[in-house]
Formats: sequence, C-alpha cells, structure tokens
Amino acid sequence: MKKGPFFAVILFITLCVIQCKEVEKKKLGKKSKVFKSMIKEGDFSAIVDGEKVSLYRLKNKNGVEAVFTNYGQCLVSLHIPDKNGNFSDVVLGLSNIKEYVGPKGGFFGATIGRYGNRIANGSFTLNGEKYSLVKNNGENHLHGGEKGFNAVVWTANVIGEDEVEFTRVSPDMEEGYPGNLSVFVNYRLTSDNELVIKYSATTDKTTHVNLTHHSFFNLKGEGEGDVMDHVLTLNSEEFTALNKNQIPTGEIIKVKDTPFDFTSPKVIGEDINKNHEQLVIGNGYDHNFIVKEFPTNKNGIPFAAKVEEPESGRIMEVYTNEPGMQLYTSNFLDGSVIGKSGKPYLKRGAVCLETQHYPDSPNHPEFPSTILNPGETYSSICIYKFLVKE
Repeated sequence: MKKGPFFAVILFITLCVIQCKEVEKKKLGKKSKVFKSMIKEGDFSAIVDGEKVSLYRLKNKNGVEAVFTNYGQCLVSLHIPDKNGNFSDVVLGLSNIKEYVGPKGGFFGATIGRYGNRIANGSFTLNGEKYSLVKNNGENHLHGGEKGFNAVVWTANVIGEDEVEFTRVSPDMEEGYPGNLSVFVNYRLTSDNELVIKYSATTDKTTHVNLTHHSFFNLKGEGEGDVMDHVLTLNSEEFTALNKNQIPTGEIIKVKDTPFDFTSPKVIGEDINKNHEQLVIGNGYDHNFIVKEFPTNKNGIPFAAKVEEPESGRIMEVYTNEPGMQLYTSNFLDGSVIGKSGKPYLKRGAVCLETQHYPDSPNHPEFPSTILNPGETYSSICIYKFLVKE
C-alpha cells in the first residue's frame, strides 16, 4: 500500500505530540506520586487578636500543593516532586498556629511589610516630616517592626482551587508608618508549577512601601540538613555594601572576583566562609543583589535567580519586576527551632530569595524610590517556578 501525504502528516503530528510530552516531562518530572500532607486543619484553627485563623490549600493539575494560613500569609508547606515523582515539602515551617504566634514564629513563609529589610535608626523623613518607626533590630527597624504584616490576620478570598487573595488595611501610623494602606496579595499556583505572587497597595497619605515574601527553601526537603550543596545562579553583577549594622553604606560593589559572584552556577557553600568583610558582617550571605532587567520570561518579567539541588533534581527559578533581591542563607538558625516534621532547623538549613527594593531606601535618595503617593498603585510580582533536572 502506497503511503501518501496524508500518512506523512499523521506521522509528523504524532512525533510532535511525543516530543511535547517529553518536554513536559522534563519540566514537571515523572508521574507524580500521591503524598499525604502532615499539615492538619485543626492545628491552624484559632482566634488570634479577635480574628479567625484558618488554612488555605492551593493545588494544580500536577499534584503540587501550597498551604497558607491567613496569619501573616505564611506559606506553611509547599510539596514539589523530584525527578522520580516523589514529593517533598521544600519550605521550612511550624506545625501549628500557636508556634507561629509564639516567639519562634519568626518570618517563616510570611509576607513582609510595610517595609521588607532594614531601615536605619528606625526613622525617615518624608515631605519634611520625620517619622519614627518601631526599633526591633538593635537601633534599626526590620521587616515592618514588632507587629509587621507577618504577625497580623488577613482576610482571605478563595478565588479557585489554585488561587487565593489576602487583603487588609494597615491603619495610619501602624508601627510608625503614615497613611491608611490598603494591601492586596494574590497567590496562584499555575500548571507550569509556578507560585505567582502579585502585590498591590494604595494609600491615602504619602508613605513608603516595600513588600516581599520570606520563605526559607531547602530543595532536598525541610529539615534535611543544610543547603550548602545547592547550586545557585544570580542574574546580578552588583550588590549593596553594608556597614557593621547591616545598613547599606550607599556603595554598590561589583561581584566580579569576590565571593558574591554567582553570575555562573556555583555551590552556595563554596565561598561562604571566606574572610571577606561583607561575609563577616552578614555572618554569611545576607545581602541585597541588584537584579538585571534581562533576560525575562515569556511575560517580560526579569529572571532573578536559579537554585538547583543535585540529588533530587529539583530546580527553582525566581522572576521579579523588583530592582533587588535579598540572598539570605539562614545564618542565624541554630537548631533550637523544631520544624513541622520534628527535625531541628540548622544553621544555613535554607536559602531565602526575597524580591524587593533596596534596604534603607527611605534614607538613600540615590536608590530606587519606595514612596507611594495617594492616587498611585504599588505593584510588585514575584514568581517561584519549580522544575526538575533528569
């Protein structure tokens, strides 16, 4: 029987389908296996500051699950498959709401605001008026103060199986910041295994805003040792230098020929203990890197970072429209915090990649501005995309 053009077309289409399936397999891993989440609803059902606290689960078609609590918008767990389809929870977190509210709650998986990172001497001047903020990091203001966005209850709006939005009005002079700030944070778990975080905010008085997400990632699984063997790439050639109080000096340092050069893939632990002034100040990496504007993803969002864990094959890419990103290697974990699986969280047991404006921008007019005026809308996006390497 003669095989004509029609047969050739069918063969071509079949080969294309097979190729597409192979590409998808590389992106998402082998067939995912069923897992049972250890996070229980009852452990997160409570009344905090007169507001109801609950859990919110997002799932996509690949079986990936992200679990949030509306207390601080904390990402409590994030189950991602490895190259063999086995799921692990890749974010550090605690087992119940009492621990998050307690002294060891910290910033695990939380939304940070009104201002992520440090503000020198807990103060800034805006439109000729000096504002004094709560000092909770020595003489500095850190991550929004003693009761920042990580330590308040948010109103949740479930949009779908894969999407939730949290809202809140931060009242005028909360933690010292001017203006009633209306904040919206949307989380969506896409079919491409992306956790997309979109922030927006408006104010009725000129203020400063710098929101970020503070998950502690270990791609081997939470509590599975340290991340010094993770391979990191940063789309950055510069970082902001710090003084001994971890406040930017205003100097921008080139990463070339320093331990801060991650322009090519490098194991996180390779240079972390070198005798470099900036590493001594941060007790490791705890620095803001300036994100280059290119390359971008298909939607024009700049690529910021890539983390690879060799054994599991898990890969995490970070994309953002923010000018900076804080690399923090969990230098102050010490094993005293016991995680949700009963394992101690060790020094350098996770890596944080916090997309942001620069630290202390309110006191550095040469830095990209964090000022938000009435009639304007603050807008920021952060994408954590998960893949596997065969």
